[in-house]
Amino acid sequence: MTDDEKRMAFTAHLEELRKRIIVCLIAAGAGFAACYAFSKTLFALLVSPLREVLSEGDTLIFTNLPEMFFVYLKVSLLAGVLLASPVIFYQLWAFIAPGLYPKEKRYAVPFVLCSCLLFIGGAIFGYSVVFPFGFKFFISFGTDYIRPLPAVNQYFSFSVRLLLAFGVIFELPIVILFLSKIGVVHYKMLQKQRKYAILLIFVGAAILTPPDVITQFMMAGPLILLFEVSILLARFFGKKPEEAEETGQKAGMPEAAEKKGS
Repeated sequence: MTDDEKRMAFTAHLEELRKRIIVCLIAAGAGFAACYAFSKTLFALLVSPLREVLSEGDTLIFTNLPEMFFVYLKVSLLAGVLLASPVIFYQLWAFIAPGLYPKEKRYAVPFVLCSCLLFIGGAIFGYSVVFPFGFKFFISFGTDYIRPLPAVNQYFSFSVRLLLAFGVIFELPIVILFLSKIGVVHYKMLQKQRKYAILLIFVGAAILTPPDVITQFMMAGPLILLFEVSILLARFFGKKPEEAEETGQKAGMPEAAEKKGS
């Protein structure tokens, strides 16, 4: 392939990516418009785990006039993105699919469905399991002369960060299954690298969660379990180690031929 052809192919990929991103933005915008009418209800639902652990009479506060308006906008945008997540995941798959074999493209619908379910499942796990324990832990530092008065904007940023983190980490099985189906990894490789994976899991949990041991372990524990589930999925549904190595060798043949020709 000549330099001009490579440049044209790269430009075509960028154009395809631009179209996919525009579709995702339109879907997210439509979701935002639909959710804004319920912004107060959605925020009340988001703040419910904190309200349950606050002492009687305690409440959230906001310290400048437009703060609540912008928080309602952010809540609506987050809910709109979640509502549009099937479209977003489909666009992601549609961008990747042209580089796959025909037999691999038939996984489009299961990929989109499982990705959405895992992301929502991770967010629900964070909301229903981690939030009550985490908020109770933080509120416990209040004393007779130190009263917790959480700010609305700070709470929103904190809770959304956790929800997104748990939603993303729950995507691990589908990502590893996809990589194993195309031969990038295989279950023996994952088993061999298990100790390094566990180390990275704890490092990632420390980065993604607040600086306390409880929430770090509550993220790392499910992630380790998901990694073990991913190994099983790769073993039963992914390519065998011999097939994966053969795929890797075939992928490296054009590069080797190019080096030899030069």
